[in-house]
Amino acid sequence: MREKINESVSVVMYYSATKRVAAPHTISWRNTEYRVGKIGYHHTITEGKILHHIYELVDTQESLWFRLNLNTNTLQWNLEAVHDGNTH
Repeated sequence: MREKINESVSVVMYYSATKRVAAPHTISWRNTEYRVGKIGYHHTITEGKILHHIYELVDTQESLWFRLNLNTNTLQWNLEAVHDGNTH
């Protein structure tokens, strides 16, 4: 079931100089660490002068889907939504 969360989370991210890609690697949410698996979607949006990076991804076990928002003005990560794959 998809659930709106809207909570600050800790994220470890990496940058590859050869691929020129920055992406989340680990998410720490509610005292649990989730390693990032496949990133299905990444896009940017602008709110006024603030650029946001939006990532939609799954954990390495593909048991949870996450929607993360990186505010480039404050460098804060926000977990916007989680989905466990169930329809109910």
